[in-house]
Amino acid sequence: MSHALVVEDDEDSAQVIAAMVAREGHTVMCAHSIASARRLVAMQRPELLLLDLHLPDGSGFDLIAEPGLARDCILILMTGQASLETSIKALRLGAADYLVKPINPQHLKGLLSRLIPPAQLRAEIDEVQELWRETGRFGHIIGRSQAMQRVYRQVSRVAGTAVTVFVHGESGTGKELVARAVHDLSRRRDQPFLAVNCGALSPHLIESEIFGHERGSFTGAERQHQGFFERAHGGTLFLDEVTEMPLELQVKLLRVLESGTFMRVGSTQVQQTDVRIIAATNRDAQAAVARGLLREDLLYRLNVFPIALPPLRERGDDVALIADSFLQEQSRQEGGAKRFSPAALARLAAHRWPGNVRELRNVVQRAWVMASGDAIDEEWLPAAAVDAQVHGGGAMQAPAPSAERRNGGPPHARLQQEPADNHIVVQVGSQLADVERRLILATYELCGRHKERTAALLGISMKTLYNRLKEYRQ
Repeated sequence: MSHALVVEDDEDSAQVIAAMVAREGHTVMCAHSIASARRLVAMQRPELLLLDLHLPDGSGFDLIAEPGLARDCILILMTGQASLETSIKALRLGAADYLVKPINPQHLKGLLSRLIPPAQLRAEIDEVQELWRETGRFGHIIGRSQAMQRVYRQVSRVAGTAVTVFVHGESGTGKELVARAVHDLSRRRDQPFLAVNCGALSPHLIESEIFGHERGSFTGAERQHQGFFERAHGGTLFLDEVTEMPLELQVKLLRVLESGTFMRVGSTQVQQTDVRIIAATNRDAQAAVARGLLREDLLYRLNVFPIALPPLRERGDDVALIADSFLQEQSRQEGGAKRFSPAALARLAAHRWPGNVRELRNVVQRAWVMASGDAIDEEWLPAAAVDAQVHGGGAMQAPAPSAERRNGGPPHARLQQEPADNHIVVQVGSQLADVERRLILATYELCGRHKERTAALLGISMKTLYNRLKEYRQ
């Protein structure tokens, strides 16, 4: 039980909210202005503060400015509309959550059931940081590089708030692990965490999977089905590859984010939802908007707190740290113990890892199986999958200029894969998306349109290849 203070200028609304809070076992007092709230705070500091920001004698920000108040109490904002501005205010103030008026009793009850004092959250984050300093692990994430330390600071900052998080990074960088870390450090940790790959769901069933459907709403709907929003109620919903979601469904997702309500397919009854959204994409979100794959208003609503994950090639010594962790995991599963030779570690450090951490895990598993002794050498580790040579100077040593270059032709970058007589030539300054498209399609044709071989050669996941070929209409 804790002491709560409700600051709301409408007396009737304040009394209704106070009654709901009292039913959950808390002591409650009400204030209808900044001045009266200050008097009550001076008499007894609240552990829980439900605050309307628009008050007759000022802004709720004035009350939050009281020394130590925001740090020591659980802050819940109350607003007439769940807007982007509200989310940013909640983040800045470190609010545990915000309630949309008129207050939904079930939403408030769920919120009160997961209250954790700020001091406890800070202590838990300190424990996670200490474990990271000792082992290199931050939750399920492994890494000590400066780039990952920045990610850890962001996760620690946003986890205790209610704002929407948007994770972006290449395929295989660990976006779901970051989403899981945010959930595990949040007040929703004891509630469900559901991950949805929007690119892997059938376009015909994705709405039903996310929002649910009523019996008989379409052919084959033999019983009522609860969607992800209902199953994740009170917890966190991770929408991976959100740019793969059909545009008509993006409109409905936007409505859920703004109002906290949705309807099952085939129903006219409005459902309330209380979930935290964490979205992710491996695309450039702004480019996806420009290409019509992502609604601009949805991007603004999702991109409240962006977290950028670095590719593995930019994480330095993290490669050896992660590879050793995978090797120990494999040894525990299979029995026995193996280690990397110095030459193997050098080969791992030199590889570009286009498939990132996911590719590294696959490489370690294959090397563990193929190595006959206790030591894993470079024999079973990959050489550079793609060798890039930029003609025309720079930091790299260039080969002798071609006839085209001698004749004043444009510089180009040559991307060559095995066998050596198969290559594509790319103009320097080309759009990366176009280079990626040409390389994937060329490799796809080289492999006889065999998807598994194509994905293996490119060092990417089958999911990524499927999404790209779908985009290229192949």
